[in-house]
Amino acid sequence: MGTVISAREAEVLAAVGEHLSNAEIAARLFISVRTVESHVSSLLRKLGADDRRALTLIAGERVATQPPPAGLPPALTSFVGRARERAELAAALDGQRLVSAIGPGGVGKTRLALAVASDVSHRFADGVWYVDLVPVTDASMIASTIAAALGLGEQQGRTRQQTVLDWATRRHALLLLDNCEHLLDGVADLVERLLAGSPGVTVLATSRARLLLPFERVFPVDGLSVGDGADGDAVALFGERAAAAGVALGPAERSRIATICRGLDGVPLAIELAAARLPALGVDGLEAGLADRLQLLTGARRVDSRHRSLRSTLDWSYALLEPQAREVLRRVAVFAGPFRAESAAAVAEMAPREVAAHLAALADHSLLVPVSGSDGTRYRALETVRQYGVELLDDEGELAECRSRHLSWAWHAGTELLADEVVDTPGWRSRFDRLADELRAGLGWAVDTGSKDAFEGKMLLATLCHRRGITSEAQWRFEQAAELAPDDRRAAEALHLAAGVAANRLAGDDAIRLHRAAADLCLRAGDTAAAARNLARAAELLNRAAGTIAACTDELAPRALLDEASRVAGEDLVTRARIAAAEAFAVLETEEATAEIVHAALALARRSGDVMAESSSLDRLTTIQLSRGESRAALASALHRIELLTPQVLDPCVGFELSDAHVMAVESAIAAGDLEEARRLAERLRDLPLHREDAHVAVARLIVVSSLEGDWERALAAGDRFREGWERAGSPRVPTLRRAARAMAMVHGMRGDTAGHDEWMRIVTALVPTARQNHDQHSSAFFEALMLLHLGRAHDAVRCLEIPPHELRRWYQGIWRPWYAAAWAEAGVLAGQPDAAGRIAAVRATTAENAVTAALVHRASALAAGDRTGVLAAADALEAAGCRYQWARSLVLAGGADRERGASELAAMGAVVV
Repeated sequence: MGTVISAREAEVLAAVGEHLSNAEIAARLFISVRTVESHVSSLLRKLGADDRRALTLIAGERVATQPPPAGLPPALTSFVGRARERAELAAALDGQRLVSAIGPGGVGKTRLALAVASDVSHRFADGVWYVDLVPVTDASMIASTIAAALGLGEQQGRTRQQTVLDWATRRHALLLLDNCEHLLDGVADLVERLLAGSPGVTVLATSRARLLLPFERVFPVDGLSVGDGADGDAVALFGERAAAAGVALGPAERSRIATICRGLDGVPLAIELAAARLPALGVDGLEAGLADRLQLLTGARRVDSRHRSLRSTLDWSYALLEPQAREVLRRVAVFAGPFRAESAAAVAEMAPREVAAHLAALADHSLLVPVSGSDGTRYRALETVRQYGVELLDDEGELAECRSRHLSWAWHAGTELLADEVVDTPGWRSRFDRLADELRAGLGWAVDTGSKDAFEGKMLLATLCHRRGITSEAQWRFEQAAELAPDDRRAAEALHLAAGVAANRLAGDDAIRLHRAAADLCLRAGDTAAAARNLARAAELLNRAAGTIAACTDELAPRALLDEASRVAGEDLVTRARIAAAEAFAVLETEEATAEIVHAALALARRSGDVMAESSSLDRLTTIQLSRGESRAALASALHRIELLTPQVLDPCVGFELSDAHVMAVESAIAAGDLEEARRLAERLRDLPLHREDAHVAVARLIVVSSLEGDWERALAAGDRFREGWERAGSPRVPTLRRAARAMAMVHGMRGDTAGHDEWMRIVTALVPTARQNHDQHSSAFFEALMLLHLGRAHDAVRCLEIPPHELRRWYQGIWRPWYAAAWAEAGVLAGQPDAAGRIAAVRATTAENAVTAALVHRASALAAGDRTGVLAAADALEAAGCRYQWARSLVLAGGADRERGASELAAMGAVVV
């Protein structure tokens, strides 16, 4: 699309392609993490990537010379000829919403379509997107495959098809659906729905047969032109591929090559296969061999001539191979993507060294394509050759056995990955990314054939997806596994894990549904203790994680779930500890009895040795401490949770607790005014592997901390990631994320960006269901008041902060109570309120433990007294506390010679100065 990126951005992009984290990229390039974030944000915009996963794919596909547009794979060989067809197909896309390039296998449909997609990419503001449907064996997976190619994650309350359709409604894009012939009905159905609701989307399909839609424009793709002499496209292709094999054609040979190409009907793949044999056979050998093979088809049933010539050429090439090389070609056809020699050896049941030699020979004969990578050479089969190999396997009666060996190989590779405790490394992520398609393909076969391995395979893939941070697919795969489970107990296990993933994704509604379903299966299986644990967890989430639940819930539901859990629990100590932890959340943290209940639950959890129950109980203790204003104690409790959970195996349920522990630690550090610690913890939360797919979840707290610090460049970069991730996830209504959006609105407002402020306020509203718009409104009031005070609208800030700070008693209000109180006092002073002095006196105790808010109240008191020295002392305290924004603002408020310095600092942040 003609996008220009800087040299530094190219370096960052290459590092992203190696699956490096921002910290690792910063270390490699000797730049700050913040600078890396800025470059990544810029690359996402420039290359049209929806998220970092999509950017990783683009980075892997990008080539140093004339890279293809984002969303298209790179060409492994040059594109020869077809100037007329290229122009005509491009023209067809100018007025048609659906164009199908139709032709037999090997005729070059994909290469032509990719070339044209690159040619017309400038017409589509939202890019061109390539979707390879080769690995898809089930029509129900079409939408999932398209969603993955677009970088779209699983979205709460939406099917994968709806996710794709929703994405398309807002886009002006070209979607290239490659190899549709084995999924015609499914593709036609989705394309019809897609184009009906997406006026800006155009579809270019390649297939051996048309989709049979009334608005489809069919574009036939024939063989390459041979011409009357030796100057046609076919001869040019043969000559280029022969030269690559080390043979230069002389003028006398070109007319003979033209005859050979004419006999091959100009089919590019057949020509390439023949050219690959030129060094060994010479022109004489090619003429004789191909003539013999073509003659075999005389009198055969009538089929398309180009199918006939290609199949003949494939048969001819196959017949020239040694017997063991034939076996290798057949057996590697079951791989979904590029494979290494040792992987092929496992599936082909041969020695690795022997297989490596055969693979190299097959590549020399153009039957396989070598692909170089950081971990060595891999090989892939063109789709036509792969289908040919599968047909041969079927003919030889080897197909089922070979697919079984492929699945077994993928299974063992997956279990090795699972056994690796260090998962958050570029190497581990790269290994997973290469293996995932093989597991998916193998499991598709296992499900279709009713294999007993399907359940365990789905569980393995789901667990690996969770470790990789692809949480939406992890949840989906666990739910699929439940449907394939051999009994109710195993199905319940799968749903329990799916619920853990859902909770970690902040999909609270899903988590509760899945825990309830798991409990029902446990009861049916007679495992009452497991049922009780699921019921208790559902009740706990309803009370503990209300900010992740979109639906209006019955207030009595948690009590009913806990009562049911207690009835069926039995005497199992772990189960009793889980119920006790859930009971602690059933009582308001502001009630006198709550602390005693929590300490009893904590003691029971420790006696049981159950880390999950202890983590839950510690979380409840943290909320009590926050509600009481004991922010340092709350931070200590949250940090203890992190220490407790970090050594645990990162299964889905531990994942939720570990993520939540980091969230609560950040919130407690904010409450304590320890912004340096809050930023450190927010960065750790951002970098947890659990949130790789859910950028809005990963960066939400970092946005808040950066906004308070005055590190607005970091906040804006994180805000871009938040919005992109949230929109990619289907704009879910997750009230707990509201503070991040509110902080972004504040930053834009302080910078004088009214449009940006209004856009983020729209997101604030969209994050919370209509029935719950009052959720956590006091932190929202604080951010609004901070902006109003900055803009010199103190009277408006007073009205905004109408609730006295001492009335904020809930734990989530306790996080913001000192900040709210400081703003409440300052607004009273700057607005000249008659109770200004009383306000200051009323909030001193509330703000004393927070270094930032204590300094802000001191500043308000100095302003009220006209004490310029006191204001400057507050500035020094705020600078020491790492609050750059409030330090600069203090200098402005101090006036005199310091005002100019403070105004300069604010301007450098992008703030308007009033």
